[in-house]
Amino acid sequence: MARIVLVHGAFHEKSCWDGAKASLESRGHRVETLDLPGHGADTTPLEQVTLQAYADRVVDQLKSDAEPAVLVGHSMGGMVVTQAADDFLSGGGELSQVIYASAFLPEDGQSLVDLAGLPEGAGDMVQANVQVSGEPPIGVLSTEHAIAAFYGECDPAVAQAAAERLGPQPILAFVMPVSIDNSRQITRRYVITGKDKALPTPLQRKLAQHASIVEVAEIDTDHSAFLSRTDEFVDIIDRFARS
Repeated sequence: MARIVLVHGAFHEKSCWDGAKASLESRGHRVETLDLPGHGADTTPLEQVTLQAYADRVVDQLKSDAEPAVLVGHSMGGMVVTQAADDFLSGGGELSQVIYASAFLPEDGQSLVDLAGLPEGAGDMVQANVQVSGEPPIGVLSTEHAIAAFYGECDPAVAQAAAERLGPQPILAFVMPVSIDNSRQITRRYVITGKDKALPTPLQRKLAQHASIVEVAEIDTDHSAFLSRTDEFVDIIDRFARS
């Protein structure tokens, strides 16, 4: 079975993966999760959080075991795993594949904000409702807006609990571009969510047309398929990991 490393998205922490992690482990996979800098139990000051800091944390996780990993990024985590995969491979590491779960997939020089600003990104409820303040800027989402953006198809109790675990998000990570080798050979797969109000489905379909994507699956649910359609999400990740 596979070694799977799950990388959370903006505002979230590793606990968002708990249900999917347990289910994947029950199928024989070895699953690792981590809190990105400034999230969850990680104590990095928010003003020190950058996209590169996120990527460096993931690279450290990949280096912690010699087995090539299936690297999975959700939402903003797609930006993170893109940079981390390039950094890790350029340093001589080996990866099995990278899976984008309703996630941003940039080219060299692109930022999350660049991708979110494409015409296909219209209707993004995160960019529309995030409240930003401070210097460097930090964003927060109200519970109401978080549930609407991320968890619209979840059981209400699940959605409420998930929203209450969210934290502040350093905005610098949204505006910093990746610095990668576009020609690097990486096997990628994509999971589209068909009722997504955080990363609109039309933008996901555009991103999933990337030349390196070898397989696409779709779940007719909200941005957080690992919570709203856990079994279906795990079925897809399990199948992809065995490919």
